[in-house]
Amino acid sequence: MEVNLISDTVTRPTQGMLKAMMHAEVGDDVFKEDPTVNALEEAMAQLFGMEAALFFPSGTMANQTGIKLHTQPGEQLICDKFAHVYNYEGGGVSFNSGVSCKLVDGHRGMMTAKQVEESINPPDFYHSPKTALVCIENTTNKGGGACWDYKELRRIREVCNRHGLKYHLDGARIWNALAAKNESPEDYGKLFDTISVCLSKGLGCPVGSLLIGSKADMEQALRVRKVLGGGMRQAGYLAAAGLYALEHHRERLSEDHRRAREIGRLLETKDFVRYVAPVETNIVIFELDADFATDAEMVAALNARGIRLIGMGEGKLRLVTHLDYNEAMHAYTLSVLDEIRLG
Repeated sequence: MEVNLISDTVTRPTQGMLKAMMHAEVGDDVFKEDPTVNALEEAMAQLFGMEAALFFPSGTMANQTGIKLHTQPGEQLICDKFAHVYNYEGGGVSFNSGVSCKLVDGHRGMMTAKQVEESINPPDFYHSPKTALVCIENTTNKGGGACWDYKELRRIREVCNRHGLKYHLDGARIWNALAAKNESPEDYGKLFDTISVCLSKGLGCPVGSLLIGSKADMEQALRVRKVLGGGMRQAGYLAAAGLYALEHHRERLSEDHRRAREIGRLLETKDFVRYVAPVETNIVIFELDADFATDAEMVAALNARGIRLIGMGEGKLRLVTHLDYNEAMHAYTLSVLDEIRLG
């Protein structure tokens, strides 16, 4: 059996999604004439209680556009040291916006309002960059799928208000956070200036993210998207997948979370595992005991049994449950992890 747990981006469209894609009504989205893209953008804006949304090829482009909207070259944004915008977007913060990052040493990718306020550079001290933006990632990828406390997010919003800072949410896995915490998208729409949401992770679409915000910001985002090469023509075929996923794939995310928790509980019983990060959503990060094996050896041992996951270095590994990971695969994975011998 082949089991791919390297990411929740490895899914393939379901038959229902493919049917919706093939029957999509399309036009030229560069001229804003694709009715399916327009419908998806309107639906997403309404879902989060915000004014407008814009469809993007990728979450990285959506995040980079959000950062570009809220900053000027030479300024600085505040984010956790684990943040995706700092670690996994190819240095785009500096390349695209000429902005630096003030990194906060938070907990599992989450920082406090106090830490944020302490990281703001004095606006009259011209030797340091001007602080302009705070970026949040929910759930935290490198933090093991951790979910933010909404009350803390609200306190950070208050810090931003006091200091005139913009507030951006990297919501690549916001759908998992909403499912795990039983929260409303509108709660997040009330807090953030811009929100990026991904369709190709938990929701199982082949391509696509959206940036959500004010109408004025999305008008500017359209220009930035053009500069970054993100305009697409008959993109309604892709947007149709997003509309289908919003209706059919959100409720089932709890299944991914249950399976991840069961894997985490099993790993905690194994002598070759030193530590398992708390499992809140669909990401499991665990650290091996160096006396038994390296992460590369563990990856090779599981690959030999048809199970793929990612080595993160320093003895840490990550696996991610998703739409295509079914109960039969789950039972097989649990049996292999239970039987495997290292060292």
